[in-house]
Amino acid sequence: MQIGETAAAAGMTAKTLRFYEDSGLLPPADRTPNGYRSYTRKTVDRLEFIRRGRAAGLTLAQIGDILSVRDVGQSPCVHVQDVLAMRLSKLDDQIAELTALRDSVADMLDTAVAGDPAICDPARICSYL
Repeated sequence: MQIGETAAAAGMTAKTLRFYEDSGLLPPADRTPNGYRSYTRKTVDRLEFIRRGRAAGLTLAQIGDILSVRDVGQSPCVHVQDVLAMRLSKLDDQIAELTALRDSVADMLDTAVAGDPAICDPARICSYL
């Protein structure tokens, strides 16, 4: 398959595919006699894995580490478990921070709705923030 076909099969652009190749996430493509990149189904499978990893919020470095484990013939499952556990922990932290921020903004809005703009201190620009 040529680059456009491969990218489309993996649900991404040719530019993204070239970026992943330049980043080392994909091995260099074989070249046809006229110089076009030539890919196999194995490349599409790898690109789909990269896309799934990105959708889970993994960094390209984390995805690269997982691919490196697989590339030496080992199963990366334990490594993936560790990476996903770290990702889940970070998501939980972000959710807690966002929940606290939401509560804070909701309190500000309640104060603003109940407030009287006529008594607002001009030096504070707006006393609701």
